[in-house]
Amino acid sequence: MEERELTLEEAFARLEEITRRLEDEKISLEDSFAQYQKGMQLLKYCNDSIDRVEKKVLVLNGEGNLDEF
Repeated sequence: MEERELTLEEAFARLEEITRRLEDEKISLEDSFAQYQKGMQLLKYCNDSIDRVEKKVLVLNGEGNLDEF
C-alpha cells in the first residue's frame, strides 16, 4: 500500500475521493481503470483491517471473563 499504514478513516476518505473521480464524465478510460485498481486495493486493505480488529474484539461473559467475539 504505502510506506506508512493508513488509518481506516484515511482509507475511507481516499475511497470517497476515488469514487468522485470515477463519477467525473471527463475521466479517460485509462485513468478510470487506474483509479478503479487503487480503489480495489484500498477496499482490500479496509476489509483486512476490519477483519484484524474483529479478531481482537473481546466481550465480557456472564462469569466476568473475557471471550473472543
